[in-house]
Amino acid sequence: MRAAQPLRRFIPPTCKHWYRWLTRPAYRYKDRELKRLRSLPRYHPTATRLLGEPLEVPDAASFLFMYREIFEQQIYRFEAGSQTPFIIDGGANIGLSIIYFKQLYPQSRVVAFEPDSSVFRALEGNIRRRGYGDVQLHRGALWSSEKALSFMAEGADGGRIAQAGDPENVVVQTVRLRDYLNRPVDLLKLDIEGAETEVITDCADLLRNVQNLFVEYHSFEEKPQTLREVIDCLADAGFRLHIHSINASPQPLLRRYVSLGMDMQLNIFAFRL
Repeated sequence: MRAAQPLRRFIPPTCKHWYRWLTRPAYRYKDRELKRLRSLPRYHPTATRLLGEPLEVPDAASFLFMYREIFEQQIYRFEAGSQTPFIIDGGANIGLSIIYFKQLYPQSRVVAFEPDSSVFRALEGNIRRRGYGDVQLHRGALWSSEKALSFMAEGADGGRIAQAGDPENVVVQTVRLRDYLNRPVDLLKLDIEGAETEVITDCADLLRNVQNLFVEYHSFEEKPQTLREVIDCLADAGFRLHIHSINASPQPLLRRYVSLGMDMQLNIFAFRL
């Protein structure tokens, strides 16, 4: 005769949040900290321990958006062929993507670029405190050549090479991405606020060295859309694509949601079967 199994305590789904809050100190901290960050005004510098070591955060709203995408949705998750993948992070911001990559593959080698000087200072501090090896940080904007260009420093995650009408408040040095694509790349991440078409078309012939690619495509309201050029380059390089919309306009035939001059943003995931 089978022994009777102990009764398991049933916790209704609606009560699970409160159960975790009452029984797990880490969950209580996370819950309180997320509420605190949501309450902060835009561009109010702060710090958080949500990811363990102290993390400098220039803007809570952009941090929360990136935290949700990177650590909750895990949009950059990929399968590498070894434990030491080579990753290029274009638009590293304050380093959340690097922290995620190093958690996913602790022995990964990462080359990262961030042009905004104040954001780059936070990036340096956040990565230095974690003592990561094999991470190279470069202050510069990815482009199709090396030159000095006007840059709009937005103060959070929206800094970009200046477009017509932008306040051209600083000058940044650019870096040519194709100089880093002469070797196998396990993941290339490009979140470079409108420079992606310029960069991808310049290094189209070297994309064959990239195994996985993420690019955030930006469409500017007053400029021709270049999505076809990006897709053609990726398709010619042998990638298969999967596309997600960001901040989708529910009725785009009537009106488009516009943010920082952009009327559409897409996350494009390119991979090889």
